[in-house]
Amino acid sequence: MIDFGRMITAMVTPFDNQGKIDWDQAASLIDYLVEEQQSDSLVVCGTTGESPTLTDEEKLELFSFAVKHAAGRCKIIAGTGSNNTAHSIHLTKQAQEQGADGILLVAPYYNKPNQEGLYQHFKAIAEATTLPVMLYNVPSRTAVSLTVETTLRLAQIPNIVATKECASLDQVASVVLAAPSHFKVYSGDDSCALPALAVGAYGIVSVASHIAGRSIQSMIHCYLEGKVAEAGKLHRELLPLFKGLFECPNPVAVKYALSETGHPVGSVRLPLVPPNEQEASRIRDLL
Repeated sequence: MIDFGRMITAMVTPFDNQGKIDWDQAASLIDYLVEEQQSDSLVVCGTTGESPTLTDEEKLELFSFAVKHAAGRCKIIAGTGSNNTAHSIHLTKQAQEQGADGILLVAPYYNKPNQEGLYQHFKAIAEATTLPVMLYNVPSRTAVSLTVETTLRLAQIPNIVATKECASLDQVASVVLAAPSHFKVYSGDDSCALPALAVGAYGIVSVASHIAGRSIQSMIHCYLEGKVAEAGKLHRELLPLFKGLFECPNPVAVKYALSETGHPVGSVRLPLVPPNEQEASRIRDLL
């Protein structure tokens, strides 16, 4: 059974001044996230990667590029989820051909399926691939939420091996309580990483790990080694960063923070806009 590790970074997509993918910066960013920030896996073309404004061609290029450049130093998880089941199946098959290690499937947004529709959507995609699947439940973005019962039902499908959970700590705890032993729950919210570990989560799919990955890894491993007070201290020190990176729509703040710390990953694509001067000043203060 594949292990994506404890800290997964949801990687931004670097753009040049024309808004096109900056491949040199993409290579540098992968190196930095793996070697300096200690990411165990990278999600490519997730929400933080601005998946809504990437074309299929760009996504497939990014999957292939990330797999080749990472060269086994970390796992590459391809964001292939959408609100169109057939399209997600197509992208998933392409990601498998490009060598991705797993896929991340967001709950279908906008068309608001019921729980049976959610189950059938994820089941159909999982059955179309041999890759391990991570579900992604983020009701603040999708207007639907996987229930505990539906998540546990999906966990019975052999290659659905994890979920990135952003609904609540109660939901994390309830899924952990009844899920098969191989099924891992990840927090999708940096601010809840340590509390989620305390109720049984396996790790974090992180945005802040672009900036503080080493510290997040230290926090996780302190907790796992029983150094709870030390883990709590790290969490409290990191909390302003965790909160501050989401004062703007993600990934506006983290891309600005990266550029301010020597990683010129460019700006965001419309309809997102760069931080205004007040927001930029607050981000610089955090750094």
